[in-house]
Parts: sequence; structure tokens; C-alpha cells
Amino acid sequence: MDHEFKQDENSAAVGSDHTDTSVQSNGSRLVSITEAAKINNVTRQAIYVAIKQNKLKATKHTTRWTIDLNDLERYRREKYSRTKSIYNGELLFDNKKGFYSINQVAQMLGVPAQKIYYATRVGLLKASRKGAAWVIHVDDLNSYKENYLSKQAEDSKVG
Repeated sequence: MDHEFKQDENSAAVGSDHTDTSVQSNGSRLVSITEAAKINNVTRQAIYVAIKQNKLKATKHTTRWTIDLNDLERYRREKYSRTKSIYNGELLFDNKKGFYSINQVAQMLGVPAQKIYYATRVGLLKASRKGAAWVIHVDDLNSYKENYLSKQAEDSKVG
């Protein structure tokens, strides 16, 4: 099968191989699924799923999907993000109010997320469940740092 990229007289190709950006006569810029995945830093499968769920507008030309860059940008702005999650009408991880996710706390402390999950499970770190997510308040985080992490550091110095 011939894999050579062909363009019609209404578009001009920019780039190389099958991840080309095409500029249409109406000024819209189109990208392939592969290029859309690279731009969004996700897999091609994630782009296919977004198209199938009608979350991302795309057009199929015989066997190739094309996505307008304006539609891709709209999808990026509107797509689900855990940091934008709402629970009972309030932002779930509202950092301005001192609420953080397990992963955010782990990153702040420089430890693996599993260590934070363990600390919550055994009662060393207070966390509350909101829907399917664990939420940790900054006061509880500071208490954990003072009462557990600082003692752990002292114990390692003594031993």
C-alpha cells in the first residue's frame, strides 16, 4: 500500500510524514490523531476515546481522522481534570483553602503517594473522603510533618 502523503489543491501541508499539520483554504489548521496525541501529551487511544465520546470534534476522511487545532484547544480547556473536580458544589482540591490530594501531598513532602496512603490508613495522617477521593487539609499535613516526619528524621540521626 502506498503510504505517501497526498494533499489536495485546497490545502498546503506543513511538516513531515503522517503527523502533518494541514492548512485548509478556509484558514483552519488540521492535525492527525498522532499529532493531536503528541500535542496533548496523551496516547493515540486517548484521542480516539475522546472522539468516540463526542468530547473532541474530528472528521474522518476515508481512513484518516483530522482534528481542527481550534477544536483540540477547546477540548484541552474543557477536558476533565482532577484539580477541577467538584464535590457537593465545592472545589474538591481547593489549594487556596488548604485542601490537597494524596498525590499533591506526596509531591510536597517528596515521598511516594503509597506512603501517604499508608499514613492515612494507619491513622498517622488525618484525611477525609469526599466521593472517591481522599482530601487532606494543610493543618493535618503540618501536624503529620511535626509529629511523624520530624521524629523519623531525628531517629535516623540518632541511629
